[in-house]
Amino acid sequence: MMEQEHLIDLKGICKEYDGTQVLKDINLYVRKKEFVTLLGPSGCGKTTTLRIIGGFEYPTSGEVYFEGKEISALPPYKRRVNTVFQKYALFPHLNVRDNIAFGLKLKKVPKSEINKKVDRMLDLVNLSGYGKRHVDQLSGGQQQRIAIARALVNEPEVLLLDEPLGALDLKLRKEMQLELKNMQQQLGITFIYVTHDQEEALTMSDTIVVMRDGKILQIGDPKRIYDEPANAFVADFIGESNILRGTMIKDELVHFAGHDFVCVDSGFGENAPVDVVIRPEDIMIVGEDIGQLTGTVQSVLFKGVHYEMMVSTGEVTFKVHSTTMQPQGSKVGINIVPFNIHIMKPMQEEAPSDV
Repeated sequence: MMEQEHLIDLKGICKEYDGTQVLKDINLYVRKKEFVTLLGPSGCGKTTTLRIIGGFEYPTSGEVYFEGKEISALPPYKRRVNTVFQKYALFPHLNVRDNIAFGLKLKKVPKSEINKKVDRMLDLVNLSGYGKRHVDQLSGGQQQRIAIARALVNEPEVLLLDEPLGALDLKLRKEMQLELKNMQQQLGITFIYVTHDQEEALTMSDTIVVMRDGKILQIGDPKRIYDEPANAFVADFIGESNILRGTMIKDELVHFAGHDFVCVDSGFGENAPVDVVIRPEDIMIVGEDIGQLTGTVQSVLFKGVHYEMMVSTGEVTFKVHSTTMQPQGSKVGINIVPFNIHIMKPMQEEAPSDV
C-alpha cells in the first residue's frame, strides 16, 4: 500500500501508566474512507489507542502521523477528528438542534449555514422533525444518533467511536450497526471504531484490528480474520471454534483426536506440537460407517438457523453446527475436509505480530 494513501499512521506507539505498559509497539495505518474496528477484550488497549489518535492521550514513545505530518503533541481541538463516546455527553439544557449546532456556533459559522447543516444531519440520522425536542425526551438510540450528528456536522475527516452502541438493547444495536455503516459510506468519512463485540466488528468493518494485552495480534478484512485466524486466541475470540492440541507429523499431515488428517498447512516441522482450529460449521456429520471419526451426540440445541450438537468421540468432544439434527444419543460419523483444518503454533510459543 502506497504511503500517500495512508490517512493515519501509528509508528511504534507505546503507552505506560505508573510503570505499567498498556500499549506495546503498536504499528498501524488507516486509509481514507476506511471503516477500521479495534476489537478485543476489556483492558486490551483499544480505547487507549483510540484516545491517542484523538489527542486525549499522548504516547510514552512512538509517533502519530496524519497525512504524513507528525501530530503526537497536537491537542484534540487542532486535529481533524471528532469523537463519539459510549456516554453521549449531550447538553441536557439544549434542544436537539442546538446540541447538533454547538460546535458550529463555537466556530462562528453563519446562522443560515448552521441551519442547512443541522437539517442535513437530522435527515442523515433519521430524526427530521425532532429538532425542537429536549434530549431527555429521546430514547437511548435517538440520543446516540444525536451524538453522532453533533460529531459529523463539523465535517471531520475521521470519526472516532468508542463503544457507541454499548448502552443499547440488542435489536436497536443491530439496526444502528447497519445505519452507521450506511452513514460512513454516504459521507465518505474514515471511521475508527472500538468494540469488544465480534459480530459488530464482522458486520461493519472494512478492516479489523484484533488486540490483546496491549499488542496487535492480527489485522485483516472480516473474512480473512474469520477464515484465517493468526492464532488460537483470534480464532476463539472471532466466532466459535473447536481448538484442539495436535501434532504436525509432516507438511500437510496432522494428528489430532486419535486420527491422522490431511491438511493444507506446511512449514511447522515434523512431529511438532500445534493448535488445530476447526469451525463448528466446517464439521460434516455423516453415516457412522463412512466417517473419519465416529462419535456419540451428547447434546442438541436449536439455535434458530442451525442445530448445535456436542459430539464426543471418546477422546475429544466437537461442537458441530448443522441444519440437520441428529438425536441425542445417536452414533454418527465425522468428516473434516483438509481446507477446513487450520494449523497454528501453540499460543504460549508465539510472539504476537504487530502487523
